[in-house]
Amino acid sequence: MSTREREQRFSDRMSDAEALMWNVEKDPWLNPSGGALTLLDHPPDRDHFEQTMRAAAARMPRLYERVVPGLGRIAPPAWVPDAEFEFAYHVRYLRLPKPGSMRQLFDLAAQLYLEPLDRTRPLWRFVVIEGLEGGRAALWSILHHAVADGIGQLRMAEMFQQFEPDTPPPDAVDLESIIDAAVEAHDAKQLGGDLAEGLPTTVVQSFSHLARRQAGVARRALGEVAMWPADPERARQRLADVSGSVSATVNSLRRSDDEVPGGSPLWKQRSRHRHLEEVQTTLAGLKKASKRADVTINDLFLAAMAEGAARYHDGRGVEVDAFNSSFVLSTRQDEAVGGNSFTPVPIQLPGERMALDARIAEIHQRVAVKRAEMSHGGGLGVLSSVANLFPTSMVTSLARSQAARIDFATSNLRGAPIPLYVSGARVDRLIAMGPVAGTACNATALSYEDQFDVGLFLDPVAIDSPGDFRDAIASAFDDIIG
Repeated sequence: MSTREREQRFSDRMSDAEALMWNVEKDPWLNPSGGALTLLDHPPDRDHFEQTMRAAAARMPRLYERVVPGLGRIAPPAWVPDAEFEFAYHVRYLRLPKPGSMRQLFDLAAQLYLEPLDRTRPLWRFVVIEGLEGGRAALWSILHHAVADGIGQLRMAEMFQQFEPDTPPPDAVDLESIIDAAVEAHDAKQLGGDLAEGLPTTVVQSFSHLARRQAGVARRALGEVAMWPADPERARQRLADVSGSVSATVNSLRRSDDEVPGGSPLWKQRSRHRHLEEVQTTLAGLKKASKRADVTINDLFLAAMAEGAARYHDGRGVEVDAFNSSFVLSTRQDEAVGGNSFTPVPIQLPGERMALDARIAEIHQRVAVKRAEMSHGGGLGVLSSVANLFPTSMVTSLARSQAARIDFATSNLRGAPIPLYVSGARVDRLIAMGPVAGTACNATALSYEDQFDVGLFLDPVAIDSPGDFRDAIASAFDDIIG
């Protein structure tokens, strides 16, 4: 039996945040998309897998839609059916050369990530990788961040995952006919034509979108203001909310008075190269440790990253006052697939030598402060609506300078607590490859059954001893649990 059917959270146009991620990708160093590596106990059945993926695309139009830019910055990019959709482009097969080691697999995963998604096609790609030692296999996947955030992607993955190894494939679908019908029915099909055909439609649709958006804002604003004379307290509260949202966004980007410049002196250089490492621990052990210390699992995750980074530097005789990091705060309030509802929250983590329990307590307090600051709203949505008004070159330049300050970005995702299967093959592990995007490292944790896997996707020019960094993080987790 397959996982349950969820509501799909997709719109005809990108949100401001999605449009920002789409635009900054014009600088390859700022690629906002993340990949994933699913380790399987044996290769999936090809016919079953392809039939499953074709059915998934038929049920989820975003998988056969491509992006069409709006006119200038008048409206965000739109999604339209791709009349030239090629299933074989998006689902591929590779075999590792012998001996098929994990290091070979990780290096291949990093290489695949560096191959950019074709911005004229639907923004996803799956690669089944066979030849892994022990008769195992892997599924490498990437989905553009403009389609969904981490939680949205996990829910989308339910369409090709099963609860039982002998789950029959879905009924066969004529995907090409479905797409042809969608192309014919779509009002914006001329957007993909030549300049003479496409420009009038682009102009009309872009201005129509802008008019609807501004009219909606104006109606809500006028309706709100009309109530203020009868309710002065409501007026004060609304103005406070707006002020709080803007202040929260600004404060989240700048260094607070009690923070130091921070940052690793060893990790200053940046490149477009990528390297994948992994740290694995047990979810049960982290739960016991979090209960013992009266903190969250995410607090322990951040503490392990800070402690491991401190040990890495200590081994090189380098002292660091603080590590500049970030965590992702989800703002989702639904069970839908797709879409983006999150905000990145910058945070400084203590870098000096200190007792492990003291480091955990300090990080717990700092995270609580940051969460309270963001409770006023603001975040990526407010920032994006402003940033999209400026030239892309200016935005990417600013984004690069901000990312260069980050030692490691973090994200923590909750996966399935029960075994999963992909076309007859059991899922052994799930390793995330979060977007590095100009930082030194992205550490994304993903739980599955009793496993807590941390994918360390890093810039090897910044962190030039990835194995030592991985070992330092692993030893920090061991000591936290122990």
